[in-house]
Parts: sequence; C-alpha cells; structure tokens
Amino acid sequence: MPVYRNIKRADITCLDYSAEMMRTAQHRAERLGLKNVEFLQGDVGALAFKDKYFDIVLSLNGFHAFPNKDAAYHETFRVIKPGGFFCGCFYIKGENPRTDWFIQHFYKPKGFFTPPFETGETLKNRLELMYADVTMATVKSMACFCCKKGESELGNL
Repeated sequence: MPVYRNIKRADITCLDYSAEMMRTAQHRAERLGLKNVEFLQGDVGALAFKDKYFDIVLSLNGFHAFPNKDAAYHETFRVIKPGGFFCGCFYIKGENPRTDWFIQHFYKPKGFFTPPFETGETLKNRLELMYADVTMATVKSMACFCCKKGESELGNL
C-alpha cells in the first residue's frame, strides 16, 4: 500500500468480499496518510460499477478464491475502459505437484481456494479470447499477467 503515495493523481478503489479485510486495509491506509484510496466490501462477480469505469483493474491473489470465476472474469472485463488494463496474479494448477497437493488438502477443504482452478494454458487461452493484448508468465504455481482491452466497444470479444 505505501506505493499508492507515489501515484497521488490516481483514484484507487479497493474491493474485497470480506468487510473485515476492508476495515483492516482502511485503518492501514489511514496510518499511512493515504487520501486517494476508497475501500468497498463487495462481490467481484457482481460489481457495483458502471460499464467502462476503470482504467486499470488489478487483482492480486484473488481468482483462485472466487466461487464464480466466470462471473468475475465477465465483471472485470465489463468495468474496464476500452484500451484499459487488467493485471494480476493468482494460483494455477499443474505447475508444481507439491503446491497442488497442499492446495487440495489444506486450502481447498478450508474454503480458502475454490475450484475449478486454471492451468497456465487455460488461463492464457481465456485471456486471449477476451483481451487484445496479453502478456503472461508463470512463476512456480503463480500466473502473472497484464492484458490490454481492445479499443472497440466490445474489447476483443
């Protein structure tokens, strides 16, 4: 969060399903003196923003936890302006057997991660169907990506 101090002209909206997480983040922002950040509790599968609202959507370690991933991808795409960006990272299966085992036996049963999980290939294919330009890399069991939405009304769809 301290990096937000360096982008003073940006209006930043943080969203999480957990109201407690948002309260914690808001207190941290207040301690850091951040004024350009808004914190909202909400569902990424049903975003309360108008179409083409954001220049950039950043999702860090979220998609592997979302229960309705298709809705989350659709809503994320919907709220990005033409020419805008969707960047992020999250767990993908099939890259590291040890990590996959840990996810299956610990995180999934506790409800921290929700299947189905993307593989590197399924994620890249999905993003390339939606966005005009996709850059993606995998680091062990994490996919890191940055996508540019097409300039047309429907992006790349």
